Amino acid sequence: MRASAPGEALNRHGDDAAVIRKVTVDQSAAWLAAGWADILRAPGVSFAYGAAVVAAGYVLALGLMWLGLGSLILPLGAGFVLLGPLVAVGLYEVSRRLERGEPVTLADALAAWRRNPSQIAFFGVGLMIAFFAWFELSLLLFALFFQGTPLSFDTFVLDVLTAPAAIPFLVIGTAMGGAIAAAVFALSVVALPMLLDREVSAGTAALTSLEAVRANWQVMVGWAAMIAVITGVGLATFFLGLVVAFPLVAHASWHAYRAMVD
Repeated sequence: MRASAPGEALNRHGDDAAVIRKVTVDQSAAWLAAGWADILRAPGVSFAYGAAVVAAGYVLALGLMWLGLGSLILPLGAGFVLLGPLVAVGLYEVSRRLERGEPVTLADALAAWRRNPSQIAFFGVGLMIAFFAWFELSLLLFALFFQGTPLSFDTFVLDVLTAPAAIPFLVIGTAMGGAIAAAVFALSVVALPMLLDREVSAGTAALTSLEAVRANWQVMVGWAAMIAVITGVGLATFFLGLVVAFPLVAHASWHAYRAMVD
């Protein structure tokens, strides 16, 4: 494929001939700024989504701790990143409506999946498979290194993470999780916004996403790292930071899609 200037169309791909465009590193900051602007224009819906994500996180974490399985909080928290694009569909709809000058309500956001229900659901199943694959691998890794079943959170932190095997366990686990997350990112970074925006198949959206990442791989490496840092801060603040971090990343992801796919 020939070299092209930033913003120039590279090729057409998909059911409705989507155009992949070249983007530049400095546009990442513009996507975040546009995402923040969307939050300010629709704060009620945006923060409601963020609060719902935090509430779900607390319910899950407290439930696992009550069951004495607190050690599963970390892999499930990491796995949340894999499902984030699906959960964010409603926020993509908010950004889409704001872009078109249409009114925005929570009901509109919650009904966003109806724009392309079968294909969004199909893609969602794929993300769920990736999530459960990561979860099963994390359990297998724990069993291989510590010859046991999931533990309480206190025992995991005090005993397991201070054991000699903790470093290779964390290194291998991080590498495995990173590989799965990278694959999911490449397949979904523009796929779900595209499925919301156009009547295309899940396969076409995934292939378009891969093509967009391939054409802009340097920018996308930085964008993925930025998303990981923002999400990581949200998780590290005992989920509270996700009230802002989740809608910010979701809205910004819509603008990344609009910049790369036409």
